[in-house]
Amino acid sequence: MRKLPRLRTNLLTRRRFPQAGLARRAILGLLAILALPLPLPARPEPAQAPRWAASWAAAPLDYVPAPLFPGLPALPARPQRFEGQSLRQLMVSPLGGERVRVRFSNLFGRRPLRLLEASVGLAADAGAVAPATLQRLRFGGRNGVTIAPGREAWSDAAALAIPPGRTVAVSYQVEAGTPFGTVHPLGATVMTPDAAVMRAAWPAATPSPVAHIVTGLDVAVQATPRVVVAFGDSITQGTGNGEVAPASYPDRLAQRLREQTLVRGGFAVINAGIGGNRLLVDGSGPRGLDRFRRDALGQSGVTHVLILIGINDLGVSLPAAMQGLSPAFRPASSEQLAAGLQQLIAQARERGVKVLLGTITPFKGAGYWSEEKELRRQALNRWIRGRQDVDAVVDFDRALRDAADPAALDPRYDSGDHLHPGPAGYAAMGDAVDLRELSE
Repeated sequence: MRKLPRLRTNLLTRRRFPQAGLARRAILGLLAILALPLPLPARPEPAQAPRWAASWAAAPLDYVPAPLFPGLPALPARPQRFEGQSLRQLMVSPLGGERVRVRFSNLFGRRPLRLLEASVGLAADAGAVAPATLQRLRFGGRNGVTIAPGREAWSDAAALAIPPGRTVAVSYQVEAGTPFGTVHPLGATVMTPDAAVMRAAWPAATPSPVAHIVTGLDVAVQATPRVVVAFGDSITQGTGNGEVAPASYPDRLAQRLREQTLVRGGFAVINAGIGGNRLLVDGSGPRGLDRFRRDALGQSGVTHVLILIGINDLGVSLPAAMQGLSPAFRPASSEQLAAGLQQLIAQARERGVKVLLGTITPFKGAGYWSEEKELRRQALNRWIRGRQDVDAVVDFDRALRDAADPAALDPRYDSGDHLHPGPAGYAAMGDAVDLRELSE
């Protein structure tokens, strides 16, 4: 009787060993299968960050209540500040797209700039915005932003369908009591005396004498457009006889580019001119040597720069006996200007940006012309024409000079002050650019 349980145990054991072996083999097989690389479920592709391209921009400068250069219009004599009004900046966007962002600048402010709210939309007429397109701009998801002195801020991307060539309106309100700090010379700005950022129509709007803190409009693009920055002084900005002209040579160049289709993706011509600006010395805006990286190479998607600067460095001076009072009134030599331009060329080439370099235009008869300054202009232009390290030389001198007196502007192109071209002169400058140089 005592063997019976042992026998049962043995029988059971014999049955279990084969089962255990099968189980072990099954487990090992399962582990082998699990060790194989299994196909993972498809993951959605991460959304690509937008490729931004500058469609409009302006070169900022410090607000000052008096002109720094003869012939420039004076700003209001007493210090000015925002008083709670809403302002609306209008700008033409040559690039089309589905999303935009806007740059607000406090580069020259002495205190934090508190932007209470801002909006964007397609302009209608008389400073109004098409209501269906009006939308609030946000900054990190918030309605407003505080910008520290010396800094800039981009809005978040906003979904706004812009056909190429449409005018965009950016409206904003700054905290009351904030002094004017950063201004720029371009575009139309209107204002209304109350909080109206999210109102489409401003029937009581009046023109603003100054364009303020809106300094850039970027468009998200699929193809790669050509973004051409025209960098210079009032002859780039577009003034004539002390007044802002209805056109400039960058305007004419942009018109020519719109009329041809050499490159897929479109073109934008950014006007980075500041009236009275100099290459080597601060004055009307920071000197060109210091602002080139920001105002030209800092534009989103920049592909080309067209440099025309130096005439004010040649011309602005005091009588020789007084020039020791300040280097700001000591005329630059052609060698100094050539060295400065060489720095700009090197900076652009480091960034892979193509360079077009313009010759200095004639200015005989202008208030600060002299025969000695003419000799320096001619020497500088010889240096420019001999450059082998630029992609093209644009001979604005040849395009504008009087055949009978090459030191002077052709009378057909003179605005009347013998320094700035008139509308026909600016058109001739825009026509002097070989568009093939911008399509490569």
